[in-house]
Amino acid sequence: MTDTRRVDADPAARNRSRPVPRLSFRENLAGMRAMRRDQLAFLQEAVRNHGDIFRIRLGGMPMVVITNPEHIHHVLVDKHANYDKENFLWRTVRAILREGLIGNRGDETWQRNRRLMQPTFNNASVARFAPNMTGLTADMIHRWAPEAASGQPVDVVGPLTDLALKIVLRSLFGVEPDERSHRFERDFLEVNRRLGDFLRFPFPPLSWRTPSRNRIRALTRELDGFVRYLIDTRQHENDGDHRDLFSLLRHAVDPVTGTGLTPEQLSNEILAMIVAGYETTSNSISWVYYQLARHPQVQQRVHDEVDTVLDGRVPTFDDLTRLPYTRMVIDETLRLFTPAWQTMRRAVTDDVIDGYLIPQGTEVLMNLFLLHRHPDFWPDPDRFDPDRFTPAAVAARPRHAYQPFGSGPRHCIGKHFARTELHLITVMLAQAFSVSLPEGAPPVGFAPLVTLHPAGGMRLRLHRR
Repeated sequence: MTDTRRVDADPAARNRSRPVPRLSFRENLAGMRAMRRDQLAFLQEAVRNHGDIFRIRLGGMPMVVITNPEHIHHVLVDKHANYDKENFLWRTVRAILREGLIGNRGDETWQRNRRLMQPTFNNASVARFAPNMTGLTADMIHRWAPEAASGQPVDVVGPLTDLALKIVLRSLFGVEPDERSHRFERDFLEVNRRLGDFLRFPFPPLSWRTPSRNRIRALTRELDGFVRYLIDTRQHENDGDHRDLFSLLRHAVDPVTGTGLTPEQLSNEILAMIVAGYETTSNSISWVYYQLARHPQVQQRVHDEVDTVLDGRVPTFDDLTRLPYTRMVIDETLRLFTPAWQTMRRAVTDDVIDGYLIPQGTEVLMNLFLLHRHPDFWPDPDRFDPDRFTPAAVAARPRHAYQPFGSGPRHCIGKHFARTELHLITVMLAQAFSVSLPEGAPPVGFAPLVTLHPAGGMRLRLHRR
């Protein structure tokens, strides 16, 4: 069978191309040490010294780093068929998430499953789950009332993580969290940290039988067991009693092949959806709340918009288009604190990016954290400014300079669900509380694991409005 994903670079362009600039041996050696201490700082320094495209060696593995939006658009959109996920990053992630949509290499199975699952995540389907989101957020706001009354700082990360997990479990399975789900949350956080350490220093290999690698395997078995438990609780129930994502996926049929998901594929996709559905959202909403605390004038504009539009009532899915400034706050937060902060592809055949030769088999690292701080497209890039996302500002900027959910055929399938969830939670928290930083609190730093976490928690003061 012919592999339709293979795309050859234009021979004339290949002949005119030049090799990607390399970091020196000394820079690579220093970089390996720096990656273990502060991966983001090392990459930022490398971009300052070498520009938008350069080659590094990570643990002996050569890879090309790109941070320019045109280059990233070339890989993810223009030549997406020539770049798959058979690379270091996604091999590592597949150790946990298997061959679900997120980690799949990009074969025919991926194409079929994407077609099959896409309708489940369109706006009409997501609108069904808005009442789940608002109801569970209201419950959390009620539980936070004593802390707000006491005036004591609250570490918001844990409660917001619990909220996001409750939303995804109720939306996916129609179930409420219990001790098993809390253990799943703890297990995934640990495996995320261990894999984050491995990505910074990939030795020894994951296949080795060391205590740390054995622990990753044990955690993976626990995650799999939780998914099996969820599926088993629903296997013999009548789906007519449920209107959740599990029911939709179990009965979905690909319009091209006429087939559905196998039990193994269903299990893989459910695990990926649980992880992506709560883990990235909880990080994002924590960063939103932190930015509101740091920028009282932005917080006041959100309060004014929410009060004017809703007048105290619970928001609905249809209200969100009437709350554009709150959406701009979320977009700016996602720019600065993109949860999926880096991704990788592998060149299936030779290619040329902006005159640079990308040989077959090259692993290409795309750092969205740096893309979203590129000074050519984001003036004063570290400054928090929601007005970067006014319609006029968005129209004046290359569209692919901003891609918190990726782009091209492999963009995040759950982005409408995530945006709706973030918007509704932010609105309801703004109705209930104002938020401020505790006196003398140090800035919250980054923990760049597989996803971008706040380091050391996030303690804020809540004030009931």
